[in-house]
Amino acid sequence: MKLAYKAANVAEAEIVKGMLEANGLEAHVGGYYLQGGVGEMATMDFAHVHVANTDFDKARELIHEYEGDTEESSTRSPQDVKTATTASRLVVILVAGALTLFLAWMAASN
Repeated sequence: MKLAYKAANVAEAEIVKGMLEANGLEAHVGGYYLQGGVGEMATMDFAHVHVANTDFDKARELIHEYEGDTEESSTRSPQDVKTATTASRLVVILVAGALTLFLAWMAASN
């Protein structure tokens, strides 16, 4: 099997898997147990969609359609993608920190 798609999370990987299966391709989602290994906080780069070697090219075509790839979006530089990923991770960390502080404050006030 070949890696056809790296999803942001397992839910997105399942969506892509369903789309591929609806188009007659067999797909498998990996990364369920790796994501749980880091706890409740959302993780990145663990959810992968794999397809049979013979279905890889067709799967990539369907995934490009799913992503809405246009000439404009497919020319994004790796630096742009890395910056967006870093910003997403920072937001998750900040939200988790704020939630932790709020819960600690609530526990202390009771």
